[in-house]
Amino acid sequence: MTLRIAMWSGPRNISTAMMRSFGSRPDTFVSDEPLYAHYLRATGIEHPGRVEVLARHESDWRRVVAEITGPVPEGRAIWYQKHMAHHLLPDMDRDWLDLLTHAFLIREPDQMIASLVKNYPEAQLADTGLAQQCEIFDRVADRLGHAPPVVLASDVLKDPRGMLTKLCTALGIQFMEQMLAWEPGPRSTDGVWSRHWYAAVEASTAFEPWQPRKVELPKTLRPLLDACRPWYEKLYALRLGD
Repeated sequence: MTLRIAMWSGPRNISTAMMRSFGSRPDTFVSDEPLYAHYLRATGIEHPGRVEVLARHESDWRRVVAEITGPVPEGRAIWYQKHMAHHLLPDMDRDWLDLLTHAFLIREPDQMIASLVKNYPEAQLADTGLAQQCEIFDRVADRLGHAPPVVLASDVLKDPRGMLTKLCTALGIQFMEQMLAWEPGPRSTDGVWSRHWYAAVEASTAFEPWQPRKVELPKTLRPLLDACRPWYEKLYALRLGD
């Protein structure tokens, strides 16, 4: 069996830690945001490391799609693809999505926004990926006839074993103990942007213990929080739970 998992996340989530977790499986190859270079080229957005990303990574989405729907590298049974939902731009064809198995990773929007604006102060709703996650979710759910798996980042941090077991079951694979820990440091599969974003993950050896966080956003960010809430709440209501 060959399984290509597209995990659709927003920014400043535990998406890279999840990639580390799946990358610890001996049967799994991982890819890091394969559509990022196309997103940067098409939008012209100035993200940290933009020039290097465009120089080192494929920026034609059609070529990227041909690769990530093709044979799994290294002959592995599973291909875990970490995707940012906002990298799926409106003018891109969607038919190829039907060739992948989809899951969704969400985070409380106040915490996500507080973290996002530290690196990207101009962030708007489109930069959170939430609306795009819901669009992809609806397409997948309509095709399958049931909801694809949604996981909340804080649920994973509270109970990594339990939530990863539920996610694996929903994806039709067995949970493996190796998913709970990994070696520190960078990976050859990390995007070239890792030096701007991955310091904490590179220092980690497991999911960080969950801690309650009180976030007070300034008034200037309240409209963005309000815009995020209905999209987040839709997915939150369908998350994998008890």
